[in-house]
Amino acid sequence: MEDLKTYLGKAEESMEGTALFLDDVLARIRAGKSNVRILDGIKVNYYGSPTPLANVATITTPDAKTIAIQPWERNMISEIEKAIMASDVGITPVNNGELIRLGIPPMTEERRKQLVKQVRSEGEEAKIAVRNVRRDTIERLKKLVKEGLSEDLEKDAEADIQKIHDKFIKKIEDMLAAKEKEIMTV
Repeated sequence: MEDLKTYLGKAEESMEGTALFLDDVLARIRAGKSNVRILDGIKVNYYGSPTPLANVATITTPDAKTIAIQPWERNMISEIEKAIMASDVGITPVNNGELIRLGIPPMTEERRKQLVKQVRSEGEEAKIAVRNVRRDTIERLKKLVKEGLSEDLEKDAEADIQKIHDKFIKKIEDMLAAKEKEIMTV
């Protein structure tokens, strides 16, 4: 019986990890208003080692269409600019000598539709990952039956894993719906 709880716990933990990863990926997709998380993937050359942008500067959103980056060391401004230009953010930084500003341009309808497609694609990958965890767990349960687990316990565990699966699929769909709404809101 303890083995079943362990398998179900590991499966739920893995599905939760998938949902958290999807949340992180969705946060990096620009939705027309300023969000500091679009800069999460940017690494800056900080004295020879790649360092996350958030570790060398303060990042704020003074208004809905601007991101402000205040480096902790003035000599880092050019490195931060280079890192932003080399990234896939798609926004040109404006430097005033002390602060870097990123103006978030309004998105076209075509760009919004592309982003919605990207969001749906990421969501489908997450759903596939959750389904794979369910399938692998059910396969393990079937092996346990061969090792002496009763079929009734195996069927109950299968029903439990299905409930966990359904919970995470719904969570992913809710995340996708919220992100699509955010992207399509003008």
